[in-house]
Amino acid sequence: MNVADVLAGFDLGALDGAAPFTVASGPFAVELRAREPLRSDLIAYFGTAVTDSAATDVVHVLDGQTLPDGIALRDWAREPGKTGRKDAILDLADGRLIGKVRTGVGFLEAPGWHLAFGPVRDHTNQVINFVNTQLLNQAQRAGWTMGHAAAVSDGRRTLAISGLSGGGKSTSMLRMMDLPGTRFVTNDRLLFRPVAGGTEALGIPKQPRINPGTILGNRRLHKMLPPARLDALRAMADGALWHLEEKHDLMVAEVYGPDRVAYAAPLTHYWVLNWSRDASAPAEVAEVNLTARTDLLDGIMKPRGPFYFSEDGTFDTEESSPDPAAYLTALQNVAVFEVTGAVDFDALAAEGAALFGAPG
Repeated sequence: MNVADVLAGFDLGALDGAAPFTVASGPFAVELRAREPLRSDLIAYFGTAVTDSAATDVVHVLDGQTLPDGIALRDWAREPGKTGRKDAILDLADGRLIGKVRTGVGFLEAPGWHLAFGPVRDHTNQVINFVNTQLLNQAQRAGWTMGHAAAVSDGRRTLAISGLSGGGKSTSMLRMMDLPGTRFVTNDRLLFRPVAGGTEALGIPKQPRINPGTILGNRRLHKMLPPARLDALRAMADGALWHLEEKHDLMVAEVYGPDRVAYAAPLTHYWVLNWSRDASAPAEVAEVNLTARTDLLDGIMKPRGPFYFSEDGTFDTEESSPDPAAYLTALQNVAVFEVTGAVDFDALAAEGAALFGAPG
């Protein structure tokens, strides 16, 4: 079975008359074609990333259309430590079908074709992720390295934050956003590459998906939840609140202002959160030599996943893994720090204030 066989089962004409629009980050751009009301929802979500730039990749979004009966996908093995079924795939002669097990949303990924189908209107976030995946794939094919990080910048300095045990990179990043002059770069995926005189960084237009504990701990975010829900969260034990599975989209431009987003920035500092809620020692931020502390790369590296294919059309497999040497090269001009001790966002905010308040 090939891509043409799969496409024959879809009605691409359903998108006739749907005005396309483009989403971009830096030099990378993706055109979207979707019907209303999904089209307007996507434009509102991507906000400042919507542009009139030209795009070579086009994402077709076909709400409600499904694969013919008889096409079976196999489970994609998850990363070590991750449980439950998430993705399923079927490799074609010239592409790949990917299905989201829990939602039934499907994707066709191939050179020249990017298709989202199924109940996409009910799962807009997965379409958003698919669009951002195209931006990430374009960048990686152009030689950028992808890190699992949040990041903020003041234009002179950019701080990336990754997490090992304990996590908290999104909460830490948002505490930095409370500092004057900082701008949101990215929440979960950061692209970077070395250039003459430093390192470039590039974020993607994916709004932070934050947990209730993050909202509760930041007064600026309290308006995201009704008062009764905030009261219920305050009554929860810290441990239960930390592990609560409940995510909310934080629309950065609405909460912080439309001038507080900058996807492109010079990467200068990198914090790897290796702290713990159970630690007794105070939080400490100490510079490390990443070449000597390659264990910290576990918090930085991120597999490209089932959606990635290289220039020759070859897809990654479950056995594909990030190349540590590529990360060491990409971050050679960046000051890397390890954060240890007890989880303490106030202490980290003070470190951030010192960093962004220091003279250039």
